[in-house]
Amino acid sequence: MLRSKLLHPEILEALARAGHSSKILIADGNYPFSTQLGPNARHVALNLMPGLVSATQALEAVVSAVPVEDAIIMQPVSSGPYALKDDPPIWGDFRSILGAAGYERPLNKLERFAFFDAARDNNVALTIATGEQRLYANILLQIGVVFPNEFASHQKAN
Repeated sequence: MLRSKLLHPEILEALARAGHSSKILIADGNYPFSTQLGPNARHVALNLMPGLVSATQALEAVVSAVPVEDAIIMQPVSSGPYALKDDPPIWGDFRSILGAAGYERPLNKLERFAFFDAARDNNVALTIATGEQRLYANILLQIGVVFPNEFASHQKAN
C-alpha cells in the first residue's frame, strides 16, 4: 500500500513519466475530452457518475504527488447562457487545495479557446476526466521541481 493520497495506478504511471514543465489537465464533466485531448496526454476517466469523482478530489490527490509550478483556469464567457457575474465558486476550492500544497501564486486565467489550445499542447502528459458538475471547473497544472533537500526530508518523514 502506498502512503500518499494518490493511489490510482494509471495516474501514478503518467506522473512518474512526466517531469518538470509537463502539464496535467483536470477537467469537469462538460469538457470535450474526445476532441480536445493533447497528442501526448494519457486520458484517465474518473467520471463515474455526475459528481463523482469531483475536480477538487482529483486536484487534492494530484497535488499530494507532484509540486505545482503554475495553475491555469478557464475564464468564463462574458455573455450568453454560460456567463457568470462572479468567479466560479470552485476557484476558491482550487486556491485552498493548491495553497495547502504550498502553491502561493494566483490562478492564471485563459479565454475558453485559448485554454483548449493550452490543454492540447504537446507538454500535457495527463488529462483527467472527472464527474464534476460545477461550471468552469477545469484546471491546467504545470509540474514544478522536486529539490534534493525536499525529496530527502520527505523520505525521512516516511
